[in-house]
Amino acid sequence: MNAIVTGATRGIGKAIAVKLAETGYNLALCSRNVDELEQVAQDLKHTNARIFTHRADCSIKTEVYDFCNAVQQEFESIDVLVNNAGIYLPGLLLDEADDQFEKQINLNLNAVYYLSKFFGKMMREQQKGHIFNICSIASKQIVENAGSYSVTKAALLSLNHVFREELSKYNVKVTAILPGSTLTSSWEGTAIPHERFVQPDDIAKTIHTILNLSSGVNVDEVTIKPLQF
Repeated sequence: MNAIVTGATRGIGKAIAVKLAETGYNLALCSRNVDELEQVAQDLKHTNARIFTHRADCSIKTEVYDFCNAVQQEFESIDVLVNNAGIYLPGLLLDEADDQFEKQINLNLNAVYYLSKFFGKMMREQQKGHIFNICSIASKQIVENAGSYSVTKAALLSLNHVFREELSKYNVKVTAILPGSTLTSSWEGTAIPHERFVQPDDIAKTIHTILNLSSGVNVDEVTIKPLQF
């Protein structure tokens, strides 16, 4: 089976890539950093999975479609798409520069739209496949000092629901993952004990579990929050 993971070189994306490779998936991975992509591919050699890497800035439409076309040439079919690439830029809507909102829209929402359309059409023809969108608890509640981020993640959850509705007719599944505070590089230097965070591997294991449910079941969305935070 073949899977795509965007933003796959660190944090949640890397954990998902590792889990999928270890459980029998070939991978197509993208990131903005070539060196980090090569390192992930090296880290996954022990799995014997076929690893295709492609440098792409998913905030740029042309680079997203370059990645899509490259993957289509590399793999005849796609079983799983994980839209993980995203960005969090703190700030108040009233005070932030316009481009702060635009950057987050481009990466957190537009990239998912392009990728899901491209590979969703492939899955529609295949009559099978599963798309996962890494949303956030900010998809349902406004996060303090993260106005633009909250807007983009709320829109992403809505986009997820629309794709799920359209693709369910073709036996294609779509699932939103809504993590709370997760131990990624954005929390580097925090004094909060690491065990109090959601771990990236928790999200990877959740996706793996969902992929192994019966064929007639779709998990619409999953919220994963720290027990105490």
